Amino acid sequence: MRSDMDQDLKRRAKKVLPDGVYGHESTKLLPESYPQFFSRAKGAYLWDADGNKYLDLMCAYGPNLLGYGDERVDAAALAQSKLGDAMTGPAPVMVELAETMVGMVAHADWAMFCKNGTDATTMAKTIARAQTGKRIILVATGAYHGAMPWCTPLPAGVIPEDRAHIQHYDYNSVESLEAAVSAAGDDLAAIFATPFKHDAFTDQAALDLDYARRARALCDQTGAMLIVDDVRAGFRLTRDCSWELVGVRPDLSTWGKSFANGYPISALLGSDRARDGAASIYATGSFWFAAVPMAAAIETLRILRDTEYLEHMIGLGDYLRAGLHQAAHDNGFGLRQTGPVQMPLFLFEDDPDFRVGFAWSEAMLKRGVYVHPWHNMFLCDAMTQSDMDLAIAAASAAFQEVRERYSSLQPHALLAQMFSARAAE
Repeated sequence: MRSDMDQDLKRRAKKVLPDGVYGHESTKLLPESYPQFFSRAKGAYLWDADGNKYLDLMCAYGPNLLGYGDERVDAAALAQSKLGDAMTGPAPVMVELAETMVGMVAHADWAMFCKNGTDATTMAKTIARAQTGKRIILVATGAYHGAMPWCTPLPAGVIPEDRAHIQHYDYNSVESLEAAVSAAGDDLAAIFATPFKHDAFTDQAALDLDYARRARALCDQTGAMLIVDDVRAGFRLTRDCSWELVGVRPDLSTWGKSFANGYPISALLGSDRARDGAASIYATGSFWFAAVPMAAAIETLRILRDTEYLEHMIGLGDYLRAGLHQAAHDNGFGLRQTGPVQMPLFLFEDDPDFRVGFAWSEAMLKRGVYVHPWHNMFLCDAMTQSDMDLAIAAASAAFQEVRERYSSLQPHALLAQMFSARAAE
């Protein structure tokens, strides 16, 4: 499936971009046959630079919620673009978007807008410190909150001072969280938490109610801010903050990915408990007030309120999970499917170095289905049962191919190096 155009673009990119393509868009941690560049996208599908078509179960790592190129959202964005986008001051749509999000999210009394999830989480951390006058931020070990030095998963260029007051606890563990809060003493500014455990390379796990309630109680006792990082899962689990499902409300929540269906915007929502801290900090960007993404977000949120998008995705996810389970069983594979069905992760039993997962993902790609071997995936509202049937049929054939090649499978070199380093620590 390796393509001439994509390979040429990769060679050219190596000359003018650091390491070709950087960050989460790099294909270094994917099978070598995976395309790097895509020429277009529509609905649930992607076309790579050579015109190969894929059912996209990554959904741009989350931003595609309604379908690529949703005509309703694009029309709202186009209408605003004719009026103005990045201007000397914000457009009226900024107030309307803030009112809309505050109206949808139960814990929120105010909103701030930025561009990336990292912007929002970093701003939440800063506001928590400004509000409390304290320094220590607790984050769950292995959780991803962005790519700034305080939270990036890769240490190059990071110095100890960047993380001097970042401390860790084990997600879903009341005992570990209590110990971390005790160790922080009188200097605890915030506890960060994700909607559920969605760390890379490991099974996802649902939120434990006792842990969520204890996090809220500890923040109430210490005066710390409770922050739910909903950048990845926001509006994919419920039409509110994800922790509303268990009746626990944070002081701050961070949003990104999908609430403008791919237009570049993120948000920080907060309660009045954190309003003074939010008003005191200086956080901004030349494009943070751009109006076009805000108009797209308003229309996206209208669609989320008025349609059965979420129920549709859950139905498709249930169907896909059952079909993949049967296909794996029929071919003698232990496929672990974890997380919400609309945000699935596929890992394999007895596959510590991911050689089976990589081979199966590569075999799926050959059959026109883009899956990821170690990161959670996403469904979107544009997908249909026919798309799920395509994925299940591709999976069955991919299992058969991997079974035939099993004895010759090799681990991915870079991943093997990473896991060897982890084992030595």
